[in-house]
Amino acid sequence: MSRTAERTERAERTAPPSPPVFAAYRYCEAVTGSQARNFAYGIRLLPADRRRAMSALYAFSRRIDDIGDGALEPAVKEARLAEARDLLARVRAGEVPDDATDPVAVALTDASRRFPIPLGGLDELIDGVLMDVRGRTYGTWEELREYCRCVAGAIGRLSLGVFGTAPGAPGAERAPHYADTLGLALQLTNILRDVREDAEEGRTYLPREDLAAFGCTTGLRHGTPPPGADFAGLVRFEVRRARALFAEGLKLLPLLDRRSAACVAAMAGIYHRLLTRIARDPHAVLRGRVSLPAREKAYVALRGLAGQGARRAAHRTTGRTAPGNPR
Repeated sequence: MSRTAERTERAERTAPPSPPVFAAYRYCEAVTGSQARNFAYGIRLLPADRRRAMSALYAFSRRIDDIGDGALEPAVKEARLAEARDLLARVRAGEVPDDATDPVAVALTDASRRFPIPLGGLDELIDGVLMDVRGRTYGTWEELREYCRCVAGAIGRLSLGVFGTAPGAPGAERAPHYADTLGLALQLTNILRDVREDAEEGRTYLPREDLAAFGCTTGLRHGTPPPGADFAGLVRFEVRRARALFAEGLKLLPLLDRRSAACVAAMAGIYHRLLTRIARDPHAVLRGRVSLPAREKAYVALRGLAGQGARRAAHRTTGRTAPGNPR
C-alpha cells in the first residue's frame, strides 16, 4: 500500500463518527464500563477510535454471553443465538444503517468498516455459548481448549483486528496465534476464579481427567470438593497450565504499537495477578470470587503503559511448558 493510500485509510478510520453512530458507541462504552471493569481498565489506554471499536466488540459479545447465562429455556436460548447470528450477518454485509434502533449493531457495523475485524470470531463465540446451552462437559484439556478458543481465543483475534501490528514488526504473522493463546490464558483464569459460582449453577468446566487425577471425580457440587480430594493440587496444576499459556500469548506484545501493547499488558497483567492470588491460596476460589481492588488495577494499567507488568510476567514464565501428567 502506498503512503498516500495509507494516509487516506487512516483519515477514513479516524474521521469522527456521525452523531447517531457516536451515540451508539457511547452506549457500548457504558455497557463496557458497567459490566467489564477489568476490560475497561485496559482499553482506556487506547486511542479513542480503537477504544470505541473495542467497546462495540465487547457489547456484542456481552449480549451473546447474557443469552447463554440467562434463565430462558435452552430452546429459547438457541433461537436467540440464531437471531444474534443473523444480526451478525447483517453487520458483516454492512446492512445496518446509522439510524437503526440497535446501538450495538450500529456501533459494530461502523467499527468493522474502520478496522479489519475478523467478524467470524463472533460466530465462534456463538458456537462456544451453544456448548454451554447444550450442557457440554469436557473430558480432556484438548476438549476444553476448543471451548476456550471459541469464547476467548476468538476475542483475542477480534481484538487484534482493532490493534493491528506495528509496521515492520518481525514475526507479525504469528500475532493471531499469540492473541488466541492469550485469550485461552485469560479464560482458564476465569474458570478457576469462578469454580464456586459455576458449581452452584451445576457447571464444571475443568476437564474430567484432571478432576479424577486429584480425587475430584464426583465434581465440585455446591462448590465443595469431595472428602480426601487434593483440591489445592488441582488448582495449582491448572495455574501452571495457565501460566504456560500466558508465557506464549504475551509474545504478542512486541508485535503491537506502544498503546495497543499497553492495553494488552494491562488486561493480561490484571489476570496474571489474579492467577498469582489463586495459586497462593487455592481454596480462596471456594470462598468467593477472587478479585483485585480498583487501585491495584489502576497500578497494573500504569505499569502496562510504561511497558512493565505483564512483560515481566512473560519473562518469569518463559521456558515453562504446559503440564502433562499432573502426578
